[in-house]
Amino acid sequence: MDSSTDGTVRSDNAMVSTGHPLAARTARDVLAAGGSAVDAAIAADAILGVVEPMATGIGGDVLAMLVEPDGRAVSYNGTGRSPAGLTNEIVDRLPNRRIPERHALSVTVPGAVRGWFDLHARYGRLPMPQLLAPAIALAAEGFEVLPITAREWALFEPVFKSDPVAAELYRAGQAPRPGDRFANPQLAKVLRAIAAEGPEAFYLGEPARQAATANRAKGGVLAAEDFVAHRGDFGEPLRRGFRGLTVLECPPNTHGVAVLDALEELDSQALDRDDPRTTLAMVEAVGRAMAKAKRTVADPAGNTVCTVVVDREGLAVTLMSSVFKRFGSGIGVPGCGFVLQNRGFGFSEPGHINGPGPSKRAYHTVVPAAALKGGRFHAGFGVVGGAMQPQGHVQLLVRLAAWGERLQPAIDAPRWRLEGANELAIEPGTPATIAKALRDAGYTDPAGAGELAGRSDFGGAQFVMRDQDGSLLGGSDKRKDGQALGV
Repeated sequence: MDSSTDGTVRSDNAMVSTGHPLAARTARDVLAAGGSAVDAAIAADAILGVVEPMATGIGGDVLAMLVEPDGRAVSYNGTGRSPAGLTNEIVDRLPNRRIPERHALSVTVPGAVRGWFDLHARYGRLPMPQLLAPAIALAAEGFEVLPITAREWALFEPVFKSDPVAAELYRAGQAPRPGDRFANPQLAKVLRAIAAEGPEAFYLGEPARQAATANRAKGGVLAAEDFVAHRGDFGEPLRRGFRGLTVLECPPNTHGVAVLDALEELDSQALDRDDPRTTLAMVEAVGRAMAKAKRTVADPAGNTVCTVVVDREGLAVTLMSSVFKRFGSGIGVPGCGFVLQNRGFGFSEPGHINGPGPSKRAYHTVVPAAALKGGRFHAGFGVVGGAMQPQGHVQLLVRLAAWGERLQPAIDAPRWRLEGANELAIEPGTPATIAKALRDAGYTDPAGAGELAGRSDFGGAQFVMRDQDGSLLGGSDKRKDGQALGV
């Protein structure tokens, strides 16, 4: 393994890129011990649920994009459904006929744990207790809170401080500062049970019962039976060509289709990097694609973390998990060490194709992705950050596939983020000519409209790609605490 002067990591064997150094090192160790890419991704994801509780955890969902060594691509949808008791009549009585962001009715069934085991059953090599052991140890013994994690923990304290269980768990009033140690023995206990007994320990056990009780006490309709009914699905990815690549995105209920629609519009254009009109065309294409997704994406029947791993045999996985908004619903599960997600906020009003209903998946922002070149794996990637995810995919693919930029500089480059139809956040460092062209086109500064406590979140990318010589390149976003490591 080596690192170039621009920060891109190179390896001839295997590569991992993920959002926390502890997760990266554990994934590397799993690969070195003979584990598959999926084994490494599961071990890393379990750790991220411990060390970044505002972003992910066993109270959230998981999705994955996989490319097998022969180039066959498979997507996995581990998103949970709404409670069976959620009816249109209940939502009709709410203000604006929409489920509020942190309302008890926003809670959907967590899909992460079942997703780990579904992926492991098909692609795993090492035993699940071995994969979960590092996360269990960190939860039980504690870990050092990193700077970006500590910042978000403090900013989003209002989400969990009103819930007594979550307030005690996450130290409301005394949120960890950078360098402080934090332990979660309740979560360690649940993870031990999951490691020993499988997903049934979660979906048929105390976590499910306690989650239902906690949600109903807040006015929700979640039941233990909703956990029993949860299932994940393997399926075919959506795909579209762009500059010699076949780009793979997850199908609905995610908005991955917005990436493909935007790239299709851009593929025939010149995309001159030095022409400000190119960036304007990208913004406009993404805006149209996301607006279409909002109208059309639904169950066909945030905040997030991302891990990308490619192993020695060529199996590649982009695995992403999330509790949606930071700290999810803010509803803590007594004795279990986690909060429930609020993915039901993604439903539209009753009567819309994405309207709420019993046992239905909501519009989902999590979109793990990959790309093929010549029918084989070329890249696996994700960009965390709610609505930033498809926007980040488009910006990175244009930089890499159309402009030929190197990996880490492309990740580090300034980004833009649509916050509304005509509201566009522009990251500091953007060339003045481009910023002026965007403002002259009518895109206003969305001051106070961003997801991160009134400031826009430009996301966090994790990326692994195959270089022309066959080696693997890894890049990890400096906007997060993560790291890329080769094996």
